[in-house]
Order: sequence, then structure tokens, then C-alpha cells
Amino acid sequence: MKYSAFLQTVLFVVFCLLYGVSNAQQQTILVFGDSLSAAYRMPRTSGWVHLLQQELQRTYPQYKVVNASISGETASGGSRRIAHALRQHSPSIVIVELGANDGLRGAPITDIEANLSSIIRQSEKSNRKILLVGIQIPPNYGKQYTSQFKAIYPRLAQRHRIELVPFMLDNIQPEQFQADNLHPTASAQKQIMQTILARLKLLL
Repeated sequence: MKYSAFLQTVLFVVFCLLYGVSNAQQQTILVFGDSLSAAYRMPRTSGWVHLLQQELQRTYPQYKVVNASISGETASGGSRRIAHALRQHSPSIVIVELGANDGLRGAPITDIEANLSSIIRQSEKSNRKILLVGIQIPPNYGKQYTSQFKAIYPRLAQRHRIELVPFMLDNIQPEQFQADNLHPTASAQKQIMQTILARLKLLL
């Protein structure tokens, strides 16, 4: 009986130590985006960020995902909000998915790039890793503006030497978009998650 009680005590202590180590090693991935990452007009659990969390629980359990995305957010707004999000969540990896709303409003390309660069610079502190998610917009403001907007993301990735998802909606079919032709449906979320995860794995 004494041996059994001793063994139970030892096992309990080992469990507590392992649990403590596991918690200490857990790292946070912060998703900082707009409606494309905020499960727009669908259950939150259907969005690509939630699907990413489920996938990482299975394959990289030391990571948890925090979704700080807000529908309607801009790179301008994000540049003012990122410092608070970083303090609140202390992430080791930041996924930046912003700029689409700025582009849809015809904001100056230089302003969009400067605001995204500000988000990246603030996020890079404390040796955080950054994954920049590329966006493309409809040609509402002409071919030149659309082309200049698209070029922002690879230019920033090269300048800051960070990983880039060239286009988060790559391979999403027309029928997988909502009526506004801007936001993907729930059926597209797994593909989006896989597109982003392919680049995220380089940082894990």
C-alpha cells in the first residue's frame, strides 16, 4: 500500500512537471486582419483561422491561434491598433492580412505601404516572426492602381525579409465567393487555410 501511494505521488509530480513545461512552451500565433480573416457572414468556427487552429492542435500542439481580425479594418487602423494587440497577446508569430479595405477605398499606394510597413516593424520587435498575406483587389480604380497595389506585398516582404503568401485567395473559384464577389464562402475556407499554412510552416 505504501509503495502504491508513493508511486501515485511520483506519477502526480511528473504529470504536474510535464504539464507545466507544456504550458511554458506554448506559443501564440496572432492573426491580424480584416473581414477576410474574421469569418465574414459565416459562423466563426467556419473561418480559415479556426480551421488553422484545429490543424495546429493536431500537428503543432505547442501553438495556439488568436484571431484579432476585425471586419472593415484597414492598414491605417491596424497600424494604430497593433501595439495593443502585441502587448495583450505576446505572440511569437504574427500573420498580417490587411490592406484590402484601403485599396477598395482608393487610398494612396504610398500610404497603404507605409502603414503595412509600420505594422511589420512594430511586430518584428522581440524577435517575432512575421507572415505577410498578399491581397489583390478588383480593377475599380484602373489597371495601374490595381497593379501598384498588388506589388506592395512582395516589395514589403523583400524589404523586411519576411515570409509572404503571394495571394491568399489563390485557386478560389468564382462560385466560392459570396454575392459581393469579394468575400469567400465557407466552402473556400479550407483552401485558404492550406494556402496560408504552407508558408506558415516555414516559421514553425
